[in-house]
Amino acid sequence: MVAQCLAQGSKIQLQLGHFLQGLCKRYELPDSQLADEKVMEILQDKANFRNFKPKPFNMREFYDRTGHDIRDMLLNCKFRGEECSADNFVPVFTRYGKCYTFNSGRNGPPLVTTKGGTGNGLELMLDIQQDEYLPVWGETDETSFEAGIKVQIHSQDEPPFIDQLGFGVAPGFQTFVSCQEQRLTYLPPPWGDCKSSAMDSEFFDTYSISACRIDCETRYLVENCNCRMVHMPGDAAYCTPELYKECADPALDFLVEKDNDFCVCETPCNMTRYGKELSMVKIPSKASARYLAKKYNKSEQYIADNILVLDIFFEALNYETIEQKKAYEVAGLLGDIGGQMGLFIGASILTVLELFDYAYEVLRYKLCGGAKCGKDSKRNNNDKGVTLSLDDVKRHAPIEGVRGHPAGMSYTANILPHHAVRGAFEDFTC
Repeated sequence: MVAQCLAQGSKIQLQLGHFLQGLCKRYELPDSQLADEKVMEILQDKANFRNFKPKPFNMREFYDRTGHDIRDMLLNCKFRGEECSADNFVPVFTRYGKCYTFNSGRNGPPLVTTKGGTGNGLELMLDIQQDEYLPVWGETDETSFEAGIKVQIHSQDEPPFIDQLGFGVAPGFQTFVSCQEQRLTYLPPPWGDCKSSAMDSEFFDTYSISACRIDCETRYLVENCNCRMVHMPGDAAYCTPELYKECADPALDFLVEKDNDFCVCETPCNMTRYGKELSMVKIPSKASARYLAKKYNKSEQYIADNILVLDIFFEALNYETIEQKKAYEVAGLLGDIGGQMGLFIGASILTVLELFDYAYEVLRYKLCGGAKCGKDSKRNNNDKGVTLSLDDVKRHAPIEGVRGHPAGMSYTANILPHHAVRGAFEDFTC
């Protein structure tokens, strides 16, 4: 939020008061020492407002000067039970104006916690300073009717996008925020639509949806208004108040609300976000209202309208992983086919090979025209046995051997000539 700051005006009054107090009712200088010629020349030169040239107006300086100061807002700060201060906060500009980031990593090493639960995170007591809010004279798109602060919990690689992703914390309450880290993994094309390549931006090194949106909005305003807002990166000139009203705010509102085709930011393949559970209790209690009013030198009504306590902590020191996986991979498909075949028809890899062998034999038979191929016929003839009858054996047996047997000697039907062992004689194959 932007509030009007009166510190600069008070300094000007103190500087002019030394000379204004010297004037009497008739606007004369009673002290003769002040009537010195050199003093009068200086006073006349200062009184000539034609010599004052308007200083070039800078919106960033204006936001920085008129925004809330963390040193005035921060009443109490504790991290892991130890005292912290405004030095642990880094100013950052958003569309809301001047905001502050705790544990940004830019002003020192990152702060870590070793325990979960209340009291082991960040606890703040803040004064939202409602008396310094700008009065509402009319209703516009930028008019704010609420009182409180907006908070966003994000990783250090991601820029804040608090006007879109922040949650509100109201005065008069102690708000407990229980966090749970979530690590999300998405699949790139063709299985998913996440962005796996590096970010093509001159402003940010790490890709995130917030960085993509801020980069896109910056390019859109520079192209259409030739300037950029205070919270936008780059080296283009800051928009003047007139350009804010006439071009920048309407163009950005149109881009955010209606033009959905210009800024298309894909989901990163790996991202970290923090789930939140909020609960709150009323403060101050009747028993502590008078003590707090006395401690901070404020009225009890002021404490109820302006003081809030924010307690942010991890529920547990673990994280939840959400991973997107392919619906059906090739290996899974083949495994399921093999499993189903083995389960229902008793098939295996050998069965598949047998089917291929059978198909090969059928194809070869068709190509040979139904006749036996030469190589296989020769092999088959060599493999066939020759059947000899008893008459064939007698014809091929030596005559001398046959004649040498005693006359009338007969062989049993199962004995071959010159065979050493007598047994059942059968036709045999050689």
